[in-house]
Amino acid sequence: MGYAKPSARIFTAGDLGPGLAMVLERQQSHYLTHVMRLREGDAVALFNGRDGEWRTVIAAAARSIVTLRCETQTRPQRAEPDVWLAFAPLKKTPTDFLIEKATELGVARLIPVFTRHTAAERVKAERLRAHTIEAAEQCERLSVPEVAEAVMLERLLAEWPAERRLLVLDETGVGAPIATVLAEWAGGVSPAHGLLIGPEGGFAITELDALRKLAFVTPVGVGPRILRAETAALAALSCWQALVGDWR
Repeated sequence: MGYAKPSARIFTAGDLGPGLAMVLERQQSHYLTHVMRLREGDAVALFNGRDGEWRTVIAAAARSIVTLRCETQTRPQRAEPDVWLAFAPLKKTPTDFLIEKATELGVARLIPVFTRHTAAERVKAERLRAHTIEAAEQCERLSVPEVAEAVMLERLLAEWPAERRLLVLDETGVGAPIATVLAEWAGGVSPAHGLLIGPEGGFAITELDALRKLAFVTPVGVGPRILRAETAALAALSCWQALVGDWR
């Protein structure tokens, strides 16, 4: 017997498995009962980034607290492409847009990076995390990207894993076309990569010089037009997914 697709899908940090029950936090409970208007017996899709996606039912909904009970697994957990996005924080609205769309495009880790020309002075990691969860729920991916604490560019590079290639979007035109570089790496299992996007004012010349000297860095370009930072990031992610990620 088939089941209708649940009208709501939410993320949980708890374990999922046959018969397991969990009490949702107030915000999620409010969303299910007051926004989605669900009641006891209604189905909800649940995922946690580890145990796949599960069909659950509302076992109890009282005093603004919802309890869900796992019934059946609808999708098993699968390996996902391993690409990180390091980016210079932008103003609030463009940053929120970038976080949402990068999640939809399958990025595994988001790293805010302060460069010499970065306009934003601070980043609220909890707010970014909330955006990744909401985007993951909506786009039906089975995981939520990790949101790292903001770091200075120098620290990012000092701690970067040497085995993970870092593609730096070089706005000066020195880098090879990103499609050309990625095409050389296409085929087989997706390698571990990272993308580094500079601020709206671009990288400082001294920063670009330091980046180009690193063995794990490959400067790349994304065409002849000047792109906004968030556009460049999403264009680069799209190219990566199409050529070496899970769009193949």
